[in-house]
Amino acid sequence: MAATTTQKPAKLPVTVDKPTPYTFDLGLLLANDPNPVAIPPSTLTDRSALETHLASVARDGAQVLINQLLTTCAISSTPAGVLLTLPPPQTALPREKPVPAPKAETKWSAFAKRRGIKPKTREQRRNQQYNEETGEFERRWGYKGANKAGQDDAIIEVSAADEARRKEGTSVRGDKRREIRERVKRNERRMRKNQRNAEGRK
Repeated sequence: MAATTTQKPAKLPVTVDKPTPYTFDLGLLLANDPNPVAIPPSTLTDRSALETHLASVARDGAQVLINQLLTTCAISSTPAGVLLTLPPPQTALPREKPVPAPKAETKWSAFAKRRGIKPKTREQRRNQQYNEETGEFERRWGYKGANKAGQDDAIIEVSAADEARRKEGTSVRGDKRREIRERVKRNERRMRKNQRNAEGRK
């Protein structure tokens, strides 16, 4: 059998000569060719020849753009690979949609700006609950929180059964404080456990 030889395609030149030089906007990777596209008359009836000719024109533009990038832009070597720093874009591209008009200022936003009132954070909103007895919103925890209700009362009502079960040397106010301390410790233990689990997943 005769050995089949495959011919490698000829290498195309890396330099491109045009009557009018290209203009570039390297920030947008744009190469503008002001020269008219001269289509040979013989390619107008042959679609494959026409596409081949247009592909060669596009290839010349890509080659010139690559040459310009490699000769004018700063090149640096990093652990991620070789990086090429592009200059800022110079061509102003049109927006797809018009610039949105500014919203009209409401009475509340104007009042809040005058008084320096800032919107509540997510944590602050979570710390709010509605008290049906007073008809107002109050804090769940923290300063004057609902979880501290009754701590500052001058008189606390206690049933005889609760007093009979109480340990000697303890008081109602002390029980409430101990309950809060235990809750804080439980939350801290859960937080440490969550941190260990998160570090273990990493």
